[in-house]
Amino acid sequence: MDLKIKDIVELLQVNEKTVYRWIKDKKIPCYRINHQYRFNRLEINEWILSNKIELSSHVLNLSAGNRTTNFYDLLKSGGVYSGITGNSVKEILSSAINTISTPKGISKDEILSALLSREEMMTTAIGRGIAIPHPRNPIITDVTDASVSICYLQNQMDFKALDKETVHTLFIVITNNPRRHLEVLSKISFLCQQDSFIEMLKAQSPKDEILNFIEAKELEWKN
Repeated sequence: MDLKIKDIVELLQVNEKTVYRWIKDKKIPCYRINHQYRFNRLEINEWILSNKIELSSHVLNLSAGNRTTNFYDLLKSGGVYSGITGNSVKEILSSAINTISTPKGISKDEILSALLSREEMMTTAIGRGIAIPHPRNPIITDVTDASVSICYLQNQMDFKALDKETVHTLFIVITNNPRRHLEVLSKISFLCQQDSFIEMLKAQSPKDEILNFIEAKELEWKN
């Protein structure tokens, strides 16, 4: 258990009373060890994805701090790709990593290995035909190497999503620290609640259209 109450407060930018309320109401996964609460980072990542509405209002507003995560810039850097092929989750992830632009300081094999290791622990499918392959822990150190890539699959694939929908779109997330990672996951989760955005992904909309949509949404988040 690698996170304490103070870490949750820092990561999610909420006060201690809010965290204790979540614990009391059993809304956040935690463990009582030696009379202290502890949290598993992987479980917190998954909690972000499954508790979209309440958490979004907190994490989406991290732009008020000094470490702003501009999702538009991350996607502009990562790009939008179509025609990702494969007859299994492993083949699809391999095809995606070999297609997208990746940081020079780390090999594609290392990134793929990190994604597969994470996928073996628990599916990254969040429903509605979306999966968010990402390493369990940040694998880069330079913030300028961070990126989000959208990959449209040539044929939909079963990622064992809870809603049993096959996946048509991947968001491959490469970030440099846990807080940024949580924020990015939350923003993707929030975007994928929007019916209009899901329809754009199903239609395999081009990069410019996706970026325009996200740019408008980020303006809304700042207001």
